[in-house]
Parts: sequence; C-alpha cells; structure tokens
Amino acid sequence: MNDLLANQTVLRLGAFAGVFAAMAAWEVLAPRRPRPLPRRGRWPGNLGIVVLDTLALRVIFPVTAVAWAAAIEAKGIGLLPLAGLSGPWLVAVAAVLLDLAIWAQHVVFHHVPVLWRLHRMHHADLDLDVTSGARFHPIEILLSMAIKFAVIALLGAPPLAVLLFEVLLNACAMFNHANVRLPAPLDALLRAVLVTPDMHRVHHSVRRDETDSNFGFCLAWWDRMFGTYRAAPAAGQLGMTIGLTAFRDPGEQRLDRMLTQPFRDDQTDAAP
Repeated sequence: MNDLLANQTVLRLGAFAGVFAAMAAWEVLAPRRPRPLPRRGRWPGNLGIVVLDTLALRVIFPVTAVAWAAAIEAKGIGLLPLAGLSGPWLVAVAAVLLDLAIWAQHVVFHHVPVLWRLHRMHHADLDLDVTSGARFHPIEILLSMAIKFAVIALLGAPPLAVLLFEVLLNACAMFNHANVRLPAPLDALLRAVLVTPDMHRVHHSVRRDETDSNFGFCLAWWDRMFGTYRAAPAAGQLGMTIGLTAFRDPGEQRLDRMLTQPFRDDQTDAAP
C-alpha cells in the first residue's frame, strides 16, 4: 500500500502523458471532423485550465483521493466492506460505483442552474479534441473532488479501486473527447461497454436536447439504463454544431475569458 501511495503520481502522469500523446497523434492521422479553429486558438486556454485545476487541488485538498481512500480503509468504514465485499470484488464494484457517481454528478451539474453556470465552460469549447476532456472550471474541479471524497467514504472504496478509477476516467475522457475516426463496426462494439468519441460528441451539440444526453465519461451503461442515451446527433457527426449558442466568439477560448464565463449573465444557455 505504501508503494501504491508513493508511486500514484508517477502512474497517473505516465498514463496521462501516454494517452494524451496517442490521441493527439491519432487526431492528426485520422480526424473525425474538420477543425473550426486551429490548435493554437484553443490549446493554450484548455491546457492553462489543467494547470490551474492542478494547483487549486494541491492548495485546497491536503491529500489525494487515493490517500483519502487509504485513511477510510484504515478506519474500516463504508457500505461495501460492511456488505462483506473484499479483495478483487471490492475493487471492481467500488470502481464501477464511482463511475456511476460521476455520471450522476454530471447529470446534476446540467440541471441545477448555479452548477450549470460552472459546467457550461466545458461546453463552451467550439471544437472537441483530446484537450477538451480536461477543460473544467477550477471551482467545478474543487466541487467534484469534494463529492468524490464523500462517495469514497460512503462506499469504503479501497485505494486500488480509486487509483484504477482515476486512471481510467482520465484516459476515457481524453479518448471520448478526441477528434478521432473509428470504423463504425468498432464504434458499435466498443460503445456496448465504453463511451466512444462519436457517442460523447452528441453531448457537446449546440442543441440542448442533445446536450442533455450521453452523460457518461467511461462506462456507456448508465445512459442506456436511465434513458439518457442518444445514438447520434440529428444533423449527423459532420453536420452537428459543437458548443453553446453563447460564447461563440473565438476570443472566448482565451484562459481569462474562460475563467469568467460562469460569472457573466447569458440567458441563452441558462439551465432549464
């Protein structure tokens, strides 16, 4: 366990760098859609948000989610251990339920107006690519971490499950936001289990009925189970418009403008 805690940063950074590089290269070799903006118009803002989010988490939270899970495990609390789960079953069930919790959180952030104001910065991206998967306002990231800590404590999720979940979640977010082309049969096969780029891209449609669908980041099951699944956008993958009806000026992709979007009134993209 001490080795896991000591090496978690290396493991997560290694996985992040590897998946990021692979997706960025794939986007060049086999893009799904033409780019409305060049990378230089979006990447500085999107990657700048990643840096700010990382710094905010380091300042506000004294421990990582994995270290928090280790502390909870030492106390022997949580619903899953109390239910008698242990070993691989505990790890697997905890990781799946953590993914369900993130799905539910995502739904709530779309339907509670004050939370949507934070989350809409993620949707204000005028294009989708590998950097979009980490484009979240720092306040949303802090709230998400607090929710994650609460869910870990409630479930009694073990450190290995939390580390596995976080690595998979980050990798899946980069994959399903990437502007990459998959053969249709492979996409259909994968989305039986995982959220694919074509599946998640629907969620970033300018149409609100499509935005409020396909909330999953990793597992594709929840949207089918709870009736929020949409197979394809009405205008098709190449005809759909990505983003919001507000914040369509390319200047809104600058870091300073992204940070202030939650605090600027705009009724066009108000939550229902």
